[in-house]
Amino acid sequence: MRLAYVCADPGLPVFGRKGGTVHAQEVVRALLRKGHRVELFVTRLGGDPPPDLADIPVHQLPAIGAGPPEEREARGRDANSALDRALSTAGPFDLVYERYWLWSRAGMAWARRSRVPGVLEVNAPLIDEQVTHRSLVDRAGAEAVARQVFADAARVVAVSDSVADWVRARTMSTERVHVVPNGVDTGRITPRSHDRLGDTFTVGFVGTLKPWHGLDTLIDAVALLARTDRTYRLLIVGDGPEAGAVLDLVRERGLSDVTTCTGAVDPAEVPRHLHRMDVATAPYPDLASFYFSPLKLYEYLAAGLPVVASDVGQVAQVIDDGRNGLLCSPGDPVALAAAVAGLRHDPRRRAALGRAGRASAVTSHSWDGVVDRILALAAEAGPVGALAL
Repeated sequence: MRLAYVCADPGLPVFGRKGGTVHAQEVVRALLRKGHRVELFVTRLGGDPPPDLADIPVHQLPAIGAGPPEEREARGRDANSALDRALSTAGPFDLVYERYWLWSRAGMAWARRSRVPGVLEVNAPLIDEQVTHRSLVDRAGAEAVARQVFADAARVVAVSDSVADWVRARTMSTERVHVVPNGVDTGRITPRSHDRLGDTFTVGFVGTLKPWHGLDTLIDAVALLARTDRTYRLLIVGDGPEAGAVLDLVRERGLSDVTTCTGAVDPAEVPRHLHRMDVATAPYPDLASFYFSPLKLYEYLAAGLPVVASDVGQVAQVIDDGRNGLLCSPGDPVALAAAVAGLRHDPRRRAALGRAGRASAVTSHSWDGVVDRILALAAEAGPVGALAL
């Protein structure tokens, strides 16, 4: 099968270092492993492709560029004509798979017009995110694009129940909306082959440093632990807009000598850093709307690490408390510190949680399984021209 993978989002470099980068690349890899031919239609590359993706045809979409928000939004809308031309020139395709972006509607429209399945992947309530964390001048226009693209898609795959509900509120065709959580490459991320030596105990975190990831709770928890035991270590893998605030808090809590912040790392380097950890954390706060399907959780499990995570949203669906990880109250550094300390003093339990976590990643959360589910949904769509709006 010949597929077009579309990512018109100028904020997501498909060959970069973001979590969305990992997601995009792993979906493409899974499609390739299944013998499909994939071509990329992308706005932002972000660097050179990794060696295993170097031969994939890439169709560069127009750059959105900098400038006032209203001008960027206009350029985003105008880019649809270029995407339509690129698909028409490179086609035909058997399926169009697109990562939803605020202004991109041509991919699903082209698929519908061409009578081939169009699968739209929705990772977040982007309109709400844009309003809350950035700037959105033409919200009505963005809502109109969302309604149109959700209607044109043969299937919409949302990464969580909350995201699916957000989509369903904007479409009459709710039966086309399905929840397919994220996954992990269990061949790329594996448990370390030997026990980590030394007297220190490393508490780890992987992810983009943003306010909703709860780094303040993690830092406060490690500060509680290190107050009486300076053999605790904190390893933060990633970069982001909160990097400065994170470093400031580390200094304020007196943890500079026991903390390592790697900054941005290539996806290929993540397994090495996971192997430096004794326990991995996902310390999310108690958010009003928790819509994430955290990649870090699946990576922690695949690495065979004992996990301590907040009891929120999809996290509580992935972590079976006491079996493949531990759940604690969100935003509670005392509870997080107690869970970590308990695991430090119980190596057998750490090992049991790690084994169960690895098993759950392999059996339930592989990217191959994720893509199998998505392709099955696309096949169920039937003749695209017969779908009713």
